[in-house]
Amino acid sequence: MSKEYIRYFKVIGEINDIVNKSNTIEEVFNEVVKVLIDSLHVKYATIWFKDKNDNLHPYYSICPNDISNKIYKEDEGIVGKVFKSNSSISFIDFEANKEEEIVSLYKGIDIKSYICCPIENSTGVVGAIEVISDSKLFNEDEANIIEMVATIAVLKIEDNEKYQQSWENKEKLITIKDVCKSYKNGDLVTQVLKGINLDVYKGEFVVLLGESGCGKSTLLNIIGGMDSLDSGSIIFDGKDMSHPNEKESTDFRRYNLGFIFQSYNLMPNLNVKENLDLIADLVNDPLDSLKALELVGLKDKAKNYPHMLSGGQQQRVSIARALVKKPILILADEPTAALDYETSIEVLTVLEDVYKKGSTLLMVTHNEEIAKMANRVVKFRNGKVYEITINRKPLKAKDLVW
Repeated sequence: MSKEYIRYFKVIGEINDIVNKSNTIEEVFNEVVKVLIDSLHVKYATIWFKDKNDNLHPYYSICPNDISNKIYKEDEGIVGKVFKSNSSISFIDFEANKEEEIVSLYKGIDIKSYICCPIENSTGVVGAIEVISDSKLFNEDEANIIEMVATIAVLKIEDNEKYQQSWENKEKLITIKDVCKSYKNGDLVTQVLKGINLDVYKGEFVVLLGESGCGKSTLLNIIGGMDSLDSGSIIFDGKDMSHPNEKESTDFRRYNLGFIFQSYNLMPNLNVKENLDLIADLVNDPLDSLKALELVGLKDKAKNYPHMLSGGQQQRVSIARALVKKPILILADEPTAALDYETSIEVLTVLEDVYKKGSTLLMVTHNEEIAKMANRVVKFRNGKVYEITINRKPLKAKDLVW
């Protein structure tokens, strides 16, 4: 038996194990794509699912570009054609074809081979999977494996109705394009961000997920005007904030942003209400401090000083402090990292209420369970966007377990 056949059966066996052990289609596809990346020459992949109007939306993408807002109609583009015909389309030698639609969607990626396969269950075709190699050409056996994977994985899709609730991209709030950032220490230059491309929409909850040092907090600080970018651009609500001067940066933070950090940063010599009043005095039309405390369940603690509160209560005060400004965007950097599980759930429940009332929330965390609350999860790896997942059914804070 050839090495190719051995590898073929090994990959199929791993996929079968994933299907049998997984409880949801999310788990299936996330793990299946990782097997393809580890076992074949797959570097990038996107899973597309249809909505009730048979429009195809990206649900899960391993790609440095944010393609969350891309929609294909039935029979539109390669994905739409695969969906309608229920047959695969492949460009094993992509250089010989140079399909402009694919080049445009995956801009900046060196594509060697490309395969798009339909995803089908008992109700019919429900989507498509795209895979890309940037290092070498797929061979026929590998192409067959990829098509087989799409067939096996959908065995887990028993009720497509619950996957038809498409993520709705609203009005764009932030456009981040090709953002790079380096730090210099003597002769040593460390590149932290290596070309970030991401859009954030009004009223959504986005989690930036990844291990320490991957660049997620650096990006949050750049968006918040607390750090500067080396190159690239950031457009906030139509205004270019790539290189603001000191006044522009101060005004931007004052009138648009609310900050929630791991350290609560409360003034110890001021009581809770005074801490909020201090921030309220900075803006023209603040939310009443007592009303903000009521929103986080701490109105009865208004006259207490920070040292009289638990860690969770102090964090809830910091959330109220952010809300006082009526910010367009709330930036939260590891807001539960210093808290125990039960207190974390209390704080996350407050944040859940905040964004459901219409605020845009951008949170940094390394906790993958917390990410299940978000509308979209953006995973960072080595200074780049690596993976974007759209949560079609975000969990409630009270349902998180870690």
